[in-house]
This record gives sequence, C-alpha cells and structure tokens, in this order.
Amino acid sequence: MSGISIVYIAAAVCSLLMLVAYCVFIKKKFAWFWVLFSSICVVNVGYFALSISKTLDEALLANRIAYLGSVFLPISMLLIILNATDLHHPKWLWIPLVCLGAVVFFVAASPGYLDIYYKEVSLITQNGITVLDKVYGPWHIIYLFYLLGYFIAMITAAIQATVKKKIASAAQTVMLLGAVFVNICVWAIEQFVKIEFEFLAVSYIISELFLIGLYVMIQENERRIELARQEALMQQTQENKTNNAYEPQIEKEVLDAFNRGIIELTHTEKLIYDLYVCGKSTKEVLAEMNIKENTLKYHNKNIYGKLGVSSRKELKAIAKYIAD
Repeated sequence: MSGISIVYIAAAVCSLLMLVAYCVFIKKKFAWFWVLFSSICVVNVGYFALSISKTLDEALLANRIAYLGSVFLPISMLLIILNATDLHHPKWLWIPLVCLGAVVFFVAASPGYLDIYYKEVSLITQNGITVLDKVYGPWHIIYLFYLLGYFIAMITAAIQATVKKKIASAAQTVMLLGAVFVNICVWAIEQFVKIEFEFLAVSYIISELFLIGLYVMIQENERRIELARQEALMQQTQENKTNNAYEPQIEKEVLDAFNRGIIELTHTEKLIYDLYVCGKSTKEVLAEMNIKENTLKYHNKNIYGKLGVSSRKELKAIAKYIAD
C-alpha cells in the first residue's frame, strides 16, 4: 500500500474520531455537523478506495463515493456558518440546496454510463497509486460552478457576520474566515497545479477544526449569558418572594399565547427576551448582544408580535407573573 493511500486512511480515521468526539463532548448538537463529519469520512474513503482500485469499474465507483461526500460537504459548511453566526435565512433553505446537490452528484457520478462529465476516462498507476486519467466533458464545469458558488456564499456570509457584528470576537472571525479560505486556496491550487494527492482531503479536516472551534466559542459565550440570566432571575425571584404587593390577575388566554410565543422565538430573540426579563436596559442589551439599535428594534418587533404584547413593560410584567 502506498504512502498516499495510508494518508487517505489516516484522514478518514481522523474525521471519524472527530465525529465521535463531537457526539461525546458537544452538548448542544447541530444536525449539519453530522452531515459535515460524515461527508468528510465518505470523501476520504472514496479517495482511498480509488488509490487502490484494480479495475476501471472499481475506480469509477470509488470516484462516485468521493463525489458523494464532496457535493454535500459545502452544503453543511454553509448552513453551519449561517447558524453559528445567527444570520437570517429561511428554515427551509436546506431543501433546495440538497436537491441541487443531488442533481450535481448524479452528473458527477455519470462516468461509466454517460460521457457528459468525462469524455474519456482510463485507469493508470503513478508511484504505486491508482488514478483516473480523464478528459473532461461539457458538463464538468457544472461542478466547478457549484463549488465556486458555495465559496462565494460562504465568503459573503462571513463578511455579513463581521459587518453586522454577529461575531463577538476577533478569534471567532479568524475561525470563520479560516474555515472558508483554507478550502478556497487548496481548491484554487489544484485547478492550476497537477498534483497526485488530493489535498482537499486534509483541508476539509482543517476546516472542520475551524468550524468546531467557532461553534465552541459561540456556545461558551452563550453559556456565560445564560449563567448571568439565571443569576438575575434567581435574584428577582428572591425579591418577589419578599414582596407582598398585589399583582393583578392575567387572563389564561394571554398567558397561553405568551408561553407559545416563547417557544417560537429564534435563538437571538430568546437571548434578548432573557435580558429584558433580567431587567437589562436598552444600552445594556445592545452591548451584551453586540448589535446596533436598528437591529434591536427589528428583533423587538418580532418578539412583541410572537408574545402578543405591545411593549417591553408588558413583556416584563407577564414574564414576572409567570415566574411568580
């Protein structure tokens, strides 16, 4: 077995171990991380199988396996970035992305059946490993535009997150940009330099580490905010117990609508709601969330609408009533 094949095995094992570590150590899990880890494993298994293939049919099958992971990997990366930075996007966005990815995969998997992706393909051995000698067909450019489109989308998301101050620290910015640019650089090099080894196998794992680092940092920041909120709520509850002032009764329908609205709040809206309940002022909320006043007004409109209240005072009054 060649050294390159061993590297592919090591990359696949490494990505599998990272998936296990994610399952064990990350408490708040995100489904698209599962897709990311699985895709990287599939890619590296495909690269390894291709490197040891003995026949053209085996090599084409291995090539399809590698493309299966490569096509769905950028979808998971983009959705992880959008979720981690809390950038507004439709919840159903993943549906058309997956459908598009399936179409691109079937095009990339067509060699051996059609000549639209590869006009000609044969099996050759170089330095002890098997590679495909390909003449690209007219539809090969679809995959290139597919990857380029995702790179542009991820860069745009990173820029928006930075401009809108969705990222709380410079370290998080580095993590986000690193996850994107490491793949762009490797992909660009492979387009112009003929290299036997698929360096994307390694760059994908590096991107994985960047994204995990970003996600852990954001979760830690949210944990600190949650601890501060809980401490403030405990203090408020203690004060309520010692306060015997009369509290007016609130209709059950209002309470039910309020409780349903809390469930419908987005992650950012819930954080703002919790800060309001803790008695934070507008200035303190802006500083805590690291957002602008217009952005806060936009969130306020959504929060009040979902909770069925017309003001922050009414929101706090009902929240206090429920807590009591």
